[in-house]
Amino acid sequence: MVKLFNSLSEKDRRRFAAFEARRLGHGGIKYIMEVLGCDDKTIKKGLLELDSGPSFDLRIRKKGSGRKRSIETIRNIDETFLKVLKNHTAGDPMNENVKWTNLTQKEISEKMKEERVNISVTVVKQLLHKHGFVKRKQQKNKTMKYSAGRDEQFKIINSLRDSYEKTGNPIISVDAKKKEQIGNFYREGTVYAKEPIQTYDHDFIKFSSGVVIPHGVYDIKRNTGFVNIGTSHETAEFATDSLFYWWKEEGEKNYPNANSILMLCDGGGSNSSRHYVFKEALQKLVNKINIEIRVAHYPPYTSKYNPIEHRLFPHITRACKGVVFKSVELVKTLIEKAKTSKGLKVVANVINKVYETGKKVAEGFKENMGILFDKFLPKWNYRVVPEKKKQEVI
Repeated sequence: MVKLFNSLSEKDRRRFAAFEARRLGHGGIKYIMEVLGCDDKTIKKGLLELDSGPSFDLRIRKKGSGRKRSIETIRNIDETFLKVLKNHTAGDPMNENVKWTNLTQKEISEKMKEERVNISVTVVKQLLHKHGFVKRKQQKNKTMKYSAGRDEQFKIINSLRDSYEKTGNPIISVDAKKKEQIGNFYREGTVYAKEPIQTYDHDFIKFSSGVVIPHGVYDIKRNTGFVNIGTSHETAEFATDSLFYWWKEEGEKNYPNANSILMLCDGGGSNSSRHYVFKEALQKLVNKINIEIRVAHYPPYTSKYNPIEHRLFPHITRACKGVVFKSVELVKTLIEKAKTSKGLKVVANVINKVYETGKKVAEGFKENMGILFDKFLPKWNYRVVPEKKKQEVI
């Protein structure tokens, strides 16, 4: 469409843009403005010409004719613009191309007038575009710290995923979302409503009627999510109970011939790679389900690469956006509404069990545990084997 538009004469471009805008209906003018880069006045003039019928005026204005833009005619406009921005521009000391300004278009226009260059915010917008300033959102992508073995661990995870993809064993990605309070508390987002939604002006916990802690298990092969909603504390026992419920409700029937589960998770929280409390809880779980779990932790500061973080949680967040959490049942209903055009389906379950915090590892566990650590990067890679199978391995 853009190539065709640019190949037309000025008059035909105007009519083409108007025709496409009218064909799209409501919102068509705004969309065509963004796609073709033309002004709304141009499209509106084209609409008038379409309504007035065929024109016998065959004159076509030459390219470059008409009134010149201010950024082309005002002397030293670029120098003045950069001078105004000089004291209001910040940047990345490691990358000279990353710059930003804290001034609005109106403020830039006013400061330009102080320098005796009288321009509108429209011209300011053109100047910003000309000098490479585009409105952008901050991106949380920079890793705060580099951990030794980081790259090697990603290679190990990729290798494990490739090997498990060729088998009938599941690959799951697990993590917990942040704890939310139940009650009339403000939540980000908007919903359609006939009347304003009134919430408390402060989020004091004493006004809460409970908490919800969503722990997700994302099945990478089947693109399904199983979310257990805890109402107590996020502990290692809660995390492994969540895995148990997933296995009994989903895993066991979808992977009847499985003999191993590949579990990808970050290295903190309830599934900490450093604490043996989580390993002890995992040992109890595999003894119960009688299937080994192959654990691969993501290195510190890289949890955003965990598949559940971008394949399940964003869609749950969107499904819950703007809704006040009045009850646990409502949260469960909202989570199960999460879906995507690629076929994501989510099942939710409520765990009302009260979990004890501050638990210590049982005496003698380290000596008798059925955990086989890898020789390379053992702190992040290990197999939790049922005690019967461990004896067979030994």
